[in-house]
Amino acid sequence: MTGPSPATAVHPSLSGLSKAVTDKLAKLGIVRKFDLVLHLPLRYDDETRLTPIADALPGAELLVQGTVTDCGIQYRPKRQLVCRIAEGNAVLVLRFLNFYGSQVKLLAEGNTIRAFGAVRIGHLGAEMVHPRFRVVAGEMPVAQSLTPVYPTTAGMGQDTLRRLIARALAGEPLGEQLPSALTESLGLPPFADAVRLLHNPPPDVSQLLLQERTHPAWRRMKFDELLAQQLSMRVHYQRRRAAGAPVLRVKGQLVKALLKVLPFQLTAAQNRVLAQVRDDLGQSHPMQRLLQGDVGSGKTVVAALAALQCVENGHQAAVMAPTEILAEQHYRKFSEWLEPLGVKVAWLSGSLKKTDKKQWLAEIAAGEAAIAVGTHALFEDEVVFKKLGLAIIDEQHRFGVHQRLALRMKGSTSNKGAQPHQLMMSATPIPRTLAMSYYADLDVSVIDELPPGRTPVVTKLVSEERRDEVIQRVRDACIAGRQAYWVCPLIEESEKLQLQTALDTHALLQETFPELRVGLVHGRMKGAEKQAVMAAFKAGELQLLVATTVIEIGVDVPNASLMVIEHAERMGLSQLHQLRGRVGRGATESVCVLLYQTPLSPMAKERLKVIYEHTDGFEIARQDLNLRGPGELLGARQSGVPMLRFADLARDLDLLDAARDAAEQLLREQPEAAKAHLARWLGGRNEYLKV
Repeated sequence: MTGPSPATAVHPSLSGLSKAVTDKLAKLGIVRKFDLVLHLPLRYDDETRLTPIADALPGAELLVQGTVTDCGIQYRPKRQLVCRIAEGNAVLVLRFLNFYGSQVKLLAEGNTIRAFGAVRIGHLGAEMVHPRFRVVAGEMPVAQSLTPVYPTTAGMGQDTLRRLIARALAGEPLGEQLPSALTESLGLPPFADAVRLLHNPPPDVSQLLLQERTHPAWRRMKFDELLAQQLSMRVHYQRRRAAGAPVLRVKGQLVKALLKVLPFQLTAAQNRVLAQVRDDLGQSHPMQRLLQGDVGSGKTVVAALAALQCVENGHQAAVMAPTEILAEQHYRKFSEWLEPLGVKVAWLSGSLKKTDKKQWLAEIAAGEAAIAVGTHALFEDEVVFKKLGLAIIDEQHRFGVHQRLALRMKGSTSNKGAQPHQLMMSATPIPRTLAMSYYADLDVSVIDELPPGRTPVVTKLVSEERRDEVIQRVRDACIAGRQAYWVCPLIEESEKLQLQTALDTHALLQETFPELRVGLVHGRMKGAEKQAVMAAFKAGELQLLVATTVIEIGVDVPNASLMVIEHAERMGLSQLHQLRGRVGRGATESVCVLLYQTPLSPMAKERLKVIYEHTDGFEIARQDLNLRGPGELLGARQSGVPMLRFADLARDLDLLDAARDAAEQLLREQPEAAKAHLARWLGGRNEYLKV
């Protein structure tokens, strides 16, 4: 969960603190006093026992005590403060590269110093670099609990945080809000006991369990966090179900007509998902369904059939995609399938000429265009629908919250307050744990089989040193009548990354293959240019297409059976899987060559191993979750998906299951307890609520 900007108004519970302090707290997501209670340690220092200097072994973080024998500023090899403390005959060096005059005074010869830090062997012998230290005056007992180390920000010291958190623990109500039967059935301690232990662990507590966050106190906090997430999602789900929506009943004439002319039969999975969508559209509350399907599983035709059901009921449908190439692909498909049935399909994108755009806008406003396909241009103010009944959003995680809301509000305006149904599609499969957690406020459908005739893609890992072999393979494939992609990560040269560029590669391959027609497409080309190149490639006029990752989604050329991806080690698993899905769309065996440069980082090795061993998008997504975590996998910070601070979805699935069940039960049987839990964890903020 990210914190609000420092400009956020200060919560009354933080009154009395300076603006400088509240600004820094806000950067940590702390905007009210109880947030301090929930600001849990990253790790702990053990200052509960003194270790004799003679026993201070390198590699350990220890608390030691000794008398300063000498201390002074040295200028070689660099300016630093060097201090020696002794305990008997044992000596330890304390070294400070950055220091203040006040520290020099504290470390005066003869003072007894207690220092905490990591011991290592330096050129002066055993030493601590930048240890935490204090002067010992009289009897000074060691700490009675482990010392918490908190997440912080520049200018906010640990001592300040500890003091503020201690004050919050003493003053805030920590009483139990959940039914004891629930927490006891899960073996979880009371909230107050758990939170106090985590802020001040006794010396005999297992540091391993604390560090791995498997201690019962940690499990209680994880459960409570997951429960708050599930509750807020379910509350939002219930609110949306309470809203009105146009009832779009199954009529079937247009649907039957399309199914009759399609050159393929729907798979069992497509039929199952279509039945779920059609049933949703017939309800008086808005559909909020996420349609997942691996690359090439046939989500687009399901979306087209849903749009026809909407049109048959006198409403319009909008289809929004994040890139012009993908939106253009949808426009061509929808036009090809639906215009012969008398359904007019409009096209809106940022690259349209003003006159064309004006014409399409007029037809959409008049209701003459029953379906509008486009990019983010669809939710601009000038776009007015006569009667929007269904919004279809492809690759929905690439759009921000406000963009999705803007499209929904257009339907609300045209339907006298009733909201349009929403069908969100994703070819980035989401592991079950993520779907349960981050999409708990959506109904989820999965197309879990590929159409017949699709041949599996063979993946090959090839070092850059064997580039000549790859070039020969591309030549052979193209001369044999097939087509190939050559994908590069960047358009322009970057000295920092030193990656091969699409522009240079295109020039080089044109020179290398004088007998082949080589095209180029990248993100900075104008829409019309890109479309012309893609159309030429699809028509077979180009044999080799050099491209950036703009072809990641929305490109369907069955004759393309070979793909080469440059610098595959730099790309994420989802992107590699999406790119690979551009081949293997015909009956010929297809190959995807991943060219990589050595040496490989451990993470890059893991990614390439996963993509080499697996073709199932859901398994790849599961492995990606383990490697990267949910926030990065979903683009969460950009799209309004809630972040989890404590729970780990890869390890805490049992708690997620329990939290999901508990959320349903609490909302049904003890709504006041649910409300109190949400207030404790979210404090009235709605970071967890999406649109």
